[in-house]
Amino acid sequence: MMDWTDPYDRYFLRLISKHAWLYSEMVTAEAILHGDRDRLLGFDEAEHPVALQLGGSDPDKLAQAAGIGADYGYDEINLNVGCPSDRVQSGRFGACLMAEPHLVAECVAAMSGAIDVPVTVKCRIGVDDQDVEAVLDDLAQLVFYAGVDTLMVHARKAWLKGLSPK
Repeated sequence: MMDWTDPYDRYFLRLISKHAWLYSEMVTAEAILHGDRDRLLGFDEAEHPVALQLGGSDPDKLAQAAGIGADYGYDEINLNVGCPSDRVQSGRFGACLMAEPHLVAECVAAMSGAIDVPVTVKCRIGVDDQDVEAVLDDLAQLVFYAGVDTLMVHARKAWLKGLSPK
């Protein structure tokens, strides 16, 4: 959804449907903590319900960013554990986190403890040569125990080695 679900796209989609749940582009926790928050997080009130999609792997920073997103009025904060781009691979977030389900659970617990709006996770069924059933089951159990409200599964693997996401 990078370079697609910007405020203009979300506003347009809201005109098409009053009921669709809209998601922001993935924004890293670091960018929210140190960047231009109004540019990164601003949205039109007409976009509700709208979720902020976060990227990152540091529980404390994600909790801070989730708090800022909740203060901006987002209806949900979503942790992206599904993006396979080169950028996320170098930053240890997105689909890379499928290999670290305990860390994902720590991130969810920190975010859930910091905000009153729902915390959700979007993931893949696995990455590369992982055993899909074992990986997805482990991740699901851990994040639900950690307090996630909803787990959304993009029902295919993310190939981090050997294939381009394009």
